[in-house]
Amino acid sequence: MQLASCRATQPDHRIGEAIVTLTDSAGHPLADTDVTISQTRHAFAFGNIGFDFIGLAGGHGKPGDAELADRYSELFNWATLPFYWGRFEPREGEPATEQLLATARFLRERGISLKGHPLVWHTVQPHWLLGRPLEEVERLQRERIRRDVADFAGLIDTWDAINEAVIMPVFENGDNAITPLARAKGRIPMIRMAFEEARATNPRATLLINDFDLSSAYECLIEGVLEAGIQIDAIGLQTHMHQGYWGEDTMLAMVDRFARYGLPLHLTENSLVSGHLMPPEIVDLNDYRIPSWPSTPEGEARQADELARHYRSLVSHPQVASITYWGVTDAGAWLGAPIGLLRADGSTKPGYHALHDLIKGEWWLGETAVHTDAEGRFRLRGFAGDYEVTLGGTSARSAICLSQQQTQTVRLTMEVEGQTP
Repeated sequence: MQLASCRATQPDHRIGEAIVTLTDSAGHPLADTDVTISQTRHAFAFGNIGFDFIGLAGGHGKPGDAELADRYSELFNWATLPFYWGRFEPREGEPATEQLLATARFLRERGISLKGHPLVWHTVQPHWLLGRPLEEVERLQRERIRRDVADFAGLIDTWDAINEAVIMPVFENGDNAITPLARAKGRIPMIRMAFEEARATNPRATLLINDFDLSSAYECLIEGVLEAGIQIDAIGLQTHMHQGYWGEDTMLAMVDRFARYGLPLHLTENSLVSGHLMPPEIVDLNDYRIPSWPSTPEGEARQADELARHYRSLVSHPQVASITYWGVTDAGAWLGAPIGLLRADGSTKPGYHALHDLIKGEWWLGETAVHTDAEGRFRLRGFAGDYEVTLGGTSARSAICLSQQQTQTVRLTMEVEGQTP
């Protein structure tokens, strides 16, 4: 029996196998037949932000946006869309629902799954909430969760339900109406509100708690939430590394601490710079503001090496389900840092190609010829995801889904051109 397989550098726990039998429409095995196998999608969520495509999806994109979208969909199967309340609804009762619906549809049509970020956060809040009684703020926050989860159900079924709850009650970087509410209610009741309102609205949703504070404070909060009986579907971990790559040992030690809760881990916000590093004495990354932060050849080479090491180490961990990079291009990147995989002019950095070599190279089964045996069988082994079997060029196609760490038996009927059933 002939084997169709990706390269042997894949982590074993990511691999799925199938014994595939091909038959014609009459049920006869397609023995000694040449077919082509190719992967069409990863099960693992390789993501990035989808912010750059809001204009393009709305019909008023900038030059180069279409090419940027092509680069994106060539590499990523997962996108995070922005639901920062203060920008999403700058005037009360006028949310940018249609704009983001258009963006969500644009990305979904390209085979990209979506996450909304975030439903509850104390930053980027609407000014019109200020000065209102806490009871009214809570009512409006609950209504906001229900409205947006309902409006996007079926397009966006994964949400950062609450963001950065560790510091939410003590946040002091500007006035907002959510910090006083969190101070009055407490962290766990705020988290309960976010999860229960979202889940009641869309029971199929995958809901995350997400934070940049990866200290024991976050662990204690998660433990308190779980003990309170609040259902968390996944844990979000932010790792913005503007001050330098943490290294594989530090990253995996951190991941192990959160893996003990037995929940999927989403690396929700990852960034590595391709220019000079932010000084180590900076405590809050937002405090580092400079007129220009250029990408450099030396920095780009470093970024490419670190990206490959970072992704290899995370994919090697069985509990990591998703990695979302936080920048497609340097144009408009967070804090003006050169964290993008493309330069501001749209040209690709070495880091883009380093990730491509993994996601669509080592961890991908490209078009592969296979010959079935006397019983019409072949064995498929590869990174968990979707595959396509093609017979006779384009005359007959069928799909297979591999699940990681599973061996399945699959029987496919190929509608052979010109054959009478």
